[in-house]
Amino acid sequence: MTEKNIRNFKMVVEYDGSAYRGWQRQKNGVSIQQVLEEAIKKITGQKVSVIGSGRTDAGVHALNQVASFRCATKLPLNNIFRGMNSVLPEDIVVKEMEEVPYEFHAQRDVKSKIYVYKICNQKLRPALGRNYSWFVRFDLDLPKMRQAAKYLTGKHDFSCFCATGTDVQDRVRTIMNIKIKNEGEGNIEIIVEAKGFLKYMVRNIIGTLVEVGRGKRQPEDMKKIIASRDRKIAGATAPAHGLFLQEVKY
Repeated sequence: MTEKNIRNFKMVVEYDGSAYRGWQRQKNGVSIQQVLEEAIKKITGQKVSVIGSGRTDAGVHALNQVASFRCATKLPLNNIFRGMNSVLPEDIVVKEMEEVPYEFHAQRDVKSKIYVYKICNQKLRPALGRNYSWFVRFDLDLPKMRQAAKYLTGKHDFSCFCATGTDVQDRVRTIMNIKIKNEGEGNIEIIVEAKGFLKYMVRNIIGTLVEVGRGKRQPEDMKKIIASRDRKIAGATAPAHGLFLQEVKY
């Protein structure tokens, strides 16, 4: 197989991560990557490796995950696109598909990624939508949370928000923007944009911001937490089901 007859495909994928062990293939459960690769093999008859823009953890959702794969199939693009959606489970859908230059790489070419975390902030737990937001019954002080978030923007060593046991040595990341939006009726969205993220980084940031919102920490404590580089100093990890990969920029 030569480069000349290999085609490169870019996909935009939406998925409900509730039933999966995350994006990456796992030995102890089914992953999004595995399901996509199996669907492509059913349609093209070829085994491929699907590359995602990044990994999402178990239980995390995606509105617009970007992935790419190379394949020597001669099937028309639309046949692959329609065929995949016909065999994929109901909780995964390929929203868009296009052929891209051979050099395109879904992970290496990323300029930034945007995650949105959804919080349901009301006194009574919701029956509907409970799998897609974190229910927090305590009143949250959004101005204080926004003040705390300002300390997070820019380039920092985010070891304090990295999952324990992670063997990544370089933990310096750049957060471009954090927005905390009140969508009304108790619905809060926290939007975080960065070039890259550490494992559990967004969820650990959210957990810490919620503690500020509850008055358990002061906004200026965020500066001390970052400087400590100690995971034990930061707040609890927010639940996975409130987190969505919203957009990937190239």
